[in-house]
Amino acid sequence: MSNDSIGDLLTQIRNANLIKSLSTLVPNTRANNQILKILQEEGFVKSVDETSTEHLILYLKYTGKNQRPILTNLRRISKPGRRIYTSYKEIPNVLGGLGIIILSTSKGVLTDREARFQRVGGEVLCSIW
Repeated sequence: MSNDSIGDLLTQIRNANLIKSLSTLVPNTRANNQILKILQEEGFVKSVDETSTEHLILYLKYTGKNQRPILTNLRRISKPGRRIYTSYKEIPNVLGGLGIIILSTSKGVLTDREARFQRVGGEVLCSIW
């Protein structure tokens, strides 16, 4: 485990999607919990269960007969060595609105749409589609 818990979370989800796992165990941190809550609300994952104070079980979503993953790309944008900040006017669109950008703002962890609506910018954590 490294110092970048968000990067570790995205890598664990990516690896679980590659082997078409139905669930994966991720560390229970405040940032991970908020990001997974957003992914569940946006329909990218089935559900998130809290097993203990240390771990969360993440149930992934697949579609079709071939079990293609709903999450096709997860990319960490702001890293511990290089933070990326943006104003609400300059938040990029992902695939014309099909994907989302997750931001850490003064009003909490928000999606790009919520941040534009609330007119607040912040640190661009990751992009997901």
